[in-house]
Order: sequence, then structure tokens, then C-alpha cells
Amino acid sequence: MADIKNYMKEREKRERQQLDYKKKIRKHKLASVYRILLITVIAIALIVLIAVQYKRHVYTDYDTIHSVPRETIAGTVDVRLGNTILTYSKDGAHCTDAKGNVIWNQTYEIQDIKTAVCGNTAAIASYNGRSIYVLNSEKGITEITTNLPIRDISVAADGTVTAVLADTDITWINTYPAGSDDIYTGRTRMNESGYPTAVSLSPGGELLGVAYAYVDAGVLKTNVVFYNFGRVGENNSDFIVSAYSYTDMLVPIIKFIDDRTAFAVGDSRLMIYGGDGQKPISLAETLLDEEIRSVFYNDKYIGLVFPDDGDKKYRMDVYGTDSGKIGSYFFDINYTDIFFGQDNFVAYNETECVIMTLSGIEKYNGNFTKTVRLMVPVNNAYRYMIVTDSSVDTIQLK
Repeated sequence: MADIKNYMKEREKRERQQLDYKKKIRKHKLASVYRILLITVIAIALIVLIAVQYKRHVYTDYDTIHSVPRETIAGTVDVRLGNTILTYSKDGAHCTDAKGNVIWNQTYEIQDIKTAVCGNTAAIASYNGRSIYVLNSEKGITEITTNLPIRDISVAADGTVTAVLADTDITWINTYPAGSDDIYTGRTRMNESGYPTAVSLSPGGELLGVAYAYVDAGVLKTNVVFYNFGRVGENNSDFIVSAYSYTDMLVPIIKFIDDRTAFAVGDSRLMIYGGDGQKPISLAETLLDEEIRSVFYNDKYIGLVFPDDGDKKYRMDVYGTDSGKIGSYFFDINYTDIFFGQDNFVAYNETECVIMTLSGIEKYNGNFTKTVRLMVPVNNAYRYMIVTDSSVDTIQLK
């Protein structure tokens, strides 16, 4: 009997020990989980704090972290060509990289220069001339010769070019596909289809948008017409896949911002088109009752600049291509150029610069130490390349 009692006591003791051991393991696991959760919460809080401070941080100056000398010839113009610099004049063009190395040279003689740029590709022609030089950031691609005087041009990223050509009483719109001898030809008469006031190729070169102005019973009207040079367009008359008519409005600007999305700006309306990349449809329209001073855009945003009657000189209304109006932003400088970053925009002239986020925070407002001809973003960390008369500098805001 005593042996049974001792056995039961020992068994109860072992069970209590096992229970205590399990409790200790559970407590240790819970403590580990709590520590991990605490560390995670602290890490997230630090990341949020850093992100908030980064977004709210205001820069007051900049450091020049790299500089290379350059020589500038009077009468030349600098424009961004991808991540390189295209410099052109009446006598020729050349392309240089951020280190000042000349990538290529192209000579020509042009009096009244017209240019078009799409990504890494540019087209240079002469108003009333008959030659179009197609170039990219790596080399000259080709020279297109027309048989009629050139009035306007547009270029796609692949080197496709559309040219508006003037005839006696007909305006021709010819498209020259890259790497092909084919020519897509269309013609318009002022008393029929109207006169083309704006043209734009999609980056891939398959879609073309044209704005035609005409007068109907004494009323100015505009047709915005989209052409498709691919298989879808081949099944349509004159490659036309969609068209939209607007009364009492002139449309001087039409632009493709990617292969699916285009926008047009009239004197009283902003129109955005999109869809499946085959037949552009009207996505949104915004009525405007003020005179537009300038239009800027990238692959995400459209900015319309207006004179401001308040404390600032200018107001820019920014629209997302798929989200409507994002906001209105006010600034004072007499800008020569404006470009968008991922979540901000930069307005600058030869001597000063303003950088503002789309949440309305002014990140930088200051002067350059040199006369700036061109400003190009290097990345989204507030680092930029500035092109001056005597150098190409890479700067970092601080």
C-alpha cells in the first residue's frame, strides 16, 4: 500500500514538473513573440519617422559632386535626350553624356529649326525645308527627304516620323515607319477635313493623333482623330480608329505620354484619351476658363500653368492620367522649363530653381551659382545634372 502511495506521489510530482516546464516554455515563447513584435513596431515607427522627416525636409543649398568642362557655341540650344544632352543649332547637332564625352556629331544647314523628342530619340527639321534628321542618344539613325515643304513633325521612340507637308491647296500628313520603306500618306483640305494644328505619335510608333481645325457655318470646330498603323488600323478606312469633335475650340497641343494614353489641350478644355492601345477612347474632360500659359507632362502627370492673380505669379494645376486633378501649386519664378519627378516637380530658369512635392511641400527654393541652360534629374534622391555655358555639373541638394 505504501508503495502505491509513493508511486502516486512521484507521478503527481512528475506531472507538476512537466506542467511547470510547459508553462515556462509557453512563457518563453510569448516573451520571444512580444520582443519580435516590439522590435517590429519600433522598426516600423523609425521607418515612418524617417520617411516623414524625408518628406518634410527642406533643402537650402547644394553640393557639386562632379563637374566636367564644356565649350558652348553661340546660338546653340540644349535639350534632354534620355540621360544625355542634345545640343543643336542651325549648323548641326551633337550629343554628349554626363561626363562631357561627345557621342556623335551631325552637320547640316537649317534656317528655321523644328525639333521633336520622344525618350531617347529626336527629329530635327527645318520649317519649309525638305530634310528630317532622326537621331537618338547613341547615334544618328537616318535622314528623311520629303518632296514638299515641312510644316510640323513628330517622332516616336523607335524612330518613326510623321511630317505635316504643305502643298498648294492640300496638306499632306506622311508617316515614315522606322526601318521601312513604307509611307503612310493622308491628305486634308481646309474646306473638307480641316487644317492639322497638332500631331503626335505614340512612343511605339503605331498610333498617331492629329487635331484638325475647320470652320463650319461660321463656327470654329476641331476634330481629334486617331490612326492605327497596325493590324487593327488596316481594317479601317484610312487607318482611322476613333475621332472626337469639339465646337468653338482650337486644339494646338496633342501628346501621347505612353502607347495607351494621350491628351489634348484646347483653349477651353483638357481631354484625356486611353483604352487598350488600339482604339483610343475619351476617358476624361476638364473645362477650362482661364488662359493657359504652358503645358508640361511626363508618363504620370499633366501640368497646366496659368498666371496667378494672388500672391504668386503662377499656378500649375496637375492632373493624373487616371486619377483626375491632383492639386494646384503656386510659385513665383519666371521659369524657362518645368519637369516632373516621381512625386514632385521642378521649375527653373537660368539663375533660380523651385522644387515642390505634389503634397504641397516646397523642398527647395534657391539660386544657382552658375547660369543654367538645362537641368536634368539624375535619380529621385534630389540629385540633378545642370548644364551651364562652361560645364556639366552633377549636384546634390543638402
